[in-house]
Amino acid sequence: MLIAFALTPMGVEEAVAEHIADAVKIIRESGLPNRSDSMYTMIEGEWDEVMDVVKRATEAVAAKAPRVQLVLKADIWPDMHHPLDGKIAVLEQRIADTA
Repeated sequence: MLIAFALTPMGVEEAVAEHIADAVKIIRESGLPNRSDSMYTMIEGEWDEVMDVVKRATEAVAAKAPRVQLVLKADIWPDMHHPLDGKIAVLEQRIADTA
């Protein structure tokens, strides 16, 4: 399973890095494969372990902000091994095949 999610602290100033730093630390220390960019964090793993990390990260932001928005997208692809990198590998192979 691959989860992409974004946490947005609400009711705080525009700069949110200090509000999400603890959440990112929880994600990185989870031991699950993950990748963050400027809009989303992706985590790869089994349903319960991924959702536990999302919950703990959300709670960390909620500890510093009066309100938190969570946007979550899940790709449940049982036969895809290592979807964090595997999906991109499939795409790159298709591109190479059509070149």
